[in-house]
Amino acid sequence: MELGLILPYQGSLAFAELLDLTQHAETLGFDSVWVPEAYGTDAISTLGALAARTERIRLGTGIVNVFSRTPALLAQTAATLDLISGGRFILGLGTSGHQVISGWHGVAFDRPVLRMRETIAIVRQVLRRERLAFQGQVFKLDQGLKLLARPVRASVPIFLATLSPAGLRLTGELADGWSPTLFSPDHMDLFRTDLEAGARAGGRSVDSLVIAPHVPVVVDDDRIRARDAVRPWVALYVGGMGSRKKNFYNEVVTRYGYAEEARQIQDLYLTGRQRDAVRLVPDALVDAITIAGPAGYVHERLNAWSAAGVTLLVAGVEGKTQDERRRTLEILAAATAAVH
Repeated sequence: MELGLILPYQGSLAFAELLDLTQHAETLGFDSVWVPEAYGTDAISTLGALAARTERIRLGTGIVNVFSRTPALLAQTAATLDLISGGRFILGLGTSGHQVISGWHGVAFDRPVLRMRETIAIVRQVLRRERLAFQGQVFKLDQGLKLLARPVRASVPIFLATLSPAGLRLTGELADGWSPTLFSPDHMDLFRTDLEAGARAGGRSVDSLVIAPHVPVVVDDDRIRARDAVRPWVALYVGGMGSRKKNFYNEVVTRYGYAEEARQIQDLYLTGRQRDAVRLVPDALVDAITIAGPAGYVHERLNAWSAAGVTLLVAGVEGKTQDERRRTLEILAAATAAVH
């Protein structure tokens, strides 16, 4: 199992701190660094700056959505970041949800899985420097333009952040990697059937897919304090990332067996009672989808994630100080070496 580092998108850390964490992760042998994007800092600017100041570590969008940029612009961006980094870029894509797409970008959240399928096809066509002709249901392109830049590679890895059955099938069929959020290694069977169905449709084995979940990690000798540090993150996704009609994260937690808790957390969160929602997040759910506890517990849980088939654990290192975050990277690197 390899390690990745995911950086915060809220703008909560200065760029100097992001760079320091990335370079420290590179020194420790981390495979990749990922930059998300929602309604904080944008991912592309940060990745370009990191690419110019690193040498080996791969750099990925973790993720950018397929609504706020056109497929051709996503392909141009992938080609440019691959050029700047010398062939180290990974394009992480997702649909995001109603809150960000409609509420922030003002774009209709329409046919998300189909849009992602067509986006992947167009991105790959552009990167091959073919004349762009595409007749889909969402996109129709017929001017025959061709990418002027010459990418380092004719393709870049594409990872998809999906949770719905249709999204999982698309991932199994077309993607190079799967980047779920709120993933529980104890519930891999809930996802495997659809991933395998997609892989069969794509004429390949699901084993060819990199399994790369986003996992918040808090190292603290006090388990209660460690859980409390990450509980707001869980509440945000379960309660606040979407609407009452559609919240992919709420749905997946319901499938884990927390239907009543998921409903209550969402009701509280969407009525402005976020603190109450946070307090309602069960310890068992925190333990299922994050790693929060002493260094020895981190070692123990990494074995469980590896046993579930995770090949790239993308860690969000929590900590009040930069020294704490750097120490978490070091503990993860040592623990992963022991897993090997």
